[in-house]
This record gives sequence, C-alpha cells and structure tokens, in this order.
Amino acid sequence: MNKEELNKIKEKALEEHIPIIMDDTLEVVDKILKEVKPSRILEIGTAVGYSAICFSEYLQKNGVIDTIEREEQRVKEAKINVEKVGVSDKINIYEGDAVEILPTLNEKYDVVFIDAAKGKYPFFLKEALRMLNPTGVILADNILYKGYVMSDYNKHKQRTAVRNLREYIKEVTENPDIETEILEVGDGLAISKYKEK
Repeated sequence: MNKEELNKIKEKALEEHIPIIMDDTLEVVDKILKEVKPSRILEIGTAVGYSAICFSEYLQKNGVIDTIEREEQRVKEAKINVEKVGVSDKINIYEGDAVEILPTLNEKYDVVFIDAAKGKYPFFLKEALRMLNPTGVILADNILYKGYVMSDYNKHKQRTAVRNLREYIKEVTENPDIETEILEVGDGLAISKYKEK
C-alpha cells in the first residue's frame, strides 16, 4: 500500500471538507480489525475511499471490501484513489443508494462499517445484522453527531437525523442478542456484536 498517496488523499479530503473517518476513530477501528482479521468488510458510505483503503490493510489474504456510495463524483474519486494506493483488487465500489443496494446483497461480513446518511441508520442496522457473521462486528460512526444525540437538541434541520440515531442506539443497546459499547471518539462510535451464545 502506498502510504504517501494515502496521506495525499486524506489531506485533499480535509481541504475540501469531505467527511472522512477521524484519526482517533480510525485508531480504535484499527485495533478492532487487527483482532477480527476480517475476510469481508461491508462499508456503507465510501466518500472518496479513504476509510476503505485504511481498512484494506487488515484484510486476510484474498479478503475484500464492498463499499457503497451514491454520489457519482465521489465514486469517481474513490475509484481513482483506490487505484493510486494500489488496493483496487481488494475494494469493490457499488454506486447507488445503499437503501436500494443493501437488500440485494447476500454475503456474510465480518465487519460492517456504517458511515452514511444519518437518517437511515436504523435501516442500515437491520441489513447489517442480516449479513453479519456470528462473530462479526458492526461499527457505526458519528453516532453521537456533534453531541446532539445525547442532549435535548431539537432543531428542525437535524431533527430526523438525531431521532434516527437515537433509535439506532436504543436498538443496539436494548436488543437482547447484541452487546454494544459507545465510545466518545471522533463524533461517537458504536461497536456492536452478537452476544456469545
């Protein structure tokens, strides 16, 4: 993997205010991926491919990442970036709306990373649980959303996002089959897995 190119991708994304995974969140995810040693990762929300490229380092031999992005320009950029870093054999980019694409996927994944439309998190969770390996992990980034989710925030503009993120948290913390940890790194990261039977 070409780390120099990876740093350039990161710098450009930050300059252009494209949301990419924050360093402290990435550190936590790196640790999890080292433990899980995934063969297949599903990422919902590719942006310019930065996180998928970072995650690809932890894949087992012949492992693969399926990542979904609906913005055409970002898909183009992600494809170029993946090529530049030299990991295009490990990353499949699906172009389109995750709400439409997810139900068509029937793979089993070791890790699902959710980082797309906040208002759709409960739907993404349902699909992620359907495709998660019994020992797999679901990571939901930006789950605390600038602190709004845990406050009595109720401004109209973000209300749906906040409500749906709260619903996601409720689901993963109250579902008897799942154990969840919520970390205050970056903009909040929820780590969920099936309880050991």
